[in-house]
Amino acid sequence: MKLEKFHTNFQLNGVSFSSVEDLLTFTEGFCDEIHQFLETWFSKDDFVFVKTSGSTGIPKEIQLQKKQMLNSAIATGNYFNLKENTTALLCLPTAYIAGKMMLVRALTLGWHLDVVKSNSFPLRGIKKKYDFSAMVPLQLENAIDSVGLIKTIIVGGGVVSNQLQQKLQTISTTVFATYGMTETITHIAVKKLNNLKNVTFNSTEKSYYHVLPNVKIYIDVRNCLVIKAPKVCKEVIFTNDIVRLISDTQFEWLGRFDNVINSGGIKLYPEKIEEKLAKIIENRFFVAGIPDEKLGEKLVLIIEGKYQKISIYNTNLSKFEIPKETYFIERFIETETKKIQRKKTLNLI
Repeated sequence: MKLEKFHTNFQLNGVSFSSVEDLLTFTEGFCDEIHQFLETWFSKDDFVFVKTSGSTGIPKEIQLQKKQMLNSAIATGNYFNLKENTTALLCLPTAYIAGKMMLVRALTLGWHLDVVKSNSFPLRGIKKKYDFSAMVPLQLENAIDSVGLIKTIIVGGGVVSNQLQQKLQTISTTVFATYGMTETITHIAVKKLNNLKNVTFNSTEKSYYHVLPNVKIYIDVRNCLVIKAPKVCKEVIFTNDIVRLISDTQFEWLGRFDNVINSGGIKLYPEKIEEKLAKIIENRFFVAGIPDEKLGEKLVLIIEGKYQKISIYNTNLSKFEIPKETYFIERFIETETKKIQRKKTLNLI
């Protein structure tokens, strides 16, 4: 599938292009990662190779069909009503699918895309206003004082903490959490995090993930999400994400099947425990299970930074959800996309 053109309204950092050759010449001295991707995108191959993040396993390269990437771009544009001349900011690394898809959306839909260096402070020095951007939670946290410059933000690549959600309630920007993976060409479902009608912050569980058009969902015997999205993925995907189905098009994410802790016969969901602990812990943290002779697995709390006294009162933790031990680690191990590598970090203790 050789793509020989792009939307006539497409701009990159304020520059318009009359041909693919002009675009490739411009990006050659602009950004190697973007240039290499665009060379592949406009090649005769029907697919591109994309790296997975490695947050839940060993990073690997997989093939994604260009036609399915185009379908994903169109679906996002339709869902968020992002038409031609949309101003967008790319602040994610283009080595991974989220950054690549920002480029594909811009090329396909005719956006005016500005690219800034990918780091933890995406809006530092930015004064311009934008219609749309995509970030990871750490970037959103660090940009909270400036996000009003952007009309709509999608955030993925990690869980948005309760503390960050609280901060989002006071901003005009509409923020959506996304659910997806490299295999589904970024998100197949989104959840509104703020500007919710008739929903207070204390009941954010009323805001569920809504699947995009042409996506069907159900659960398997493990209560894990199964995704059928033929326009973006040829195969049915059996995930390791435990969910509660709200309807045929809505679900609540509970946690990872491979993170579930079996402590003395009680199943504990780390992500739900972390949601409660986020009310009292400001540093980055996570909970995990470690081997224990009596319980099988023992619940422990891992906090990034120096020792601090933690009080578990006012967290609504059940007696089984109270960590048996707390460890402090100076710096968590991360993937290149800033996701915490839980297992590798846990090995540090």
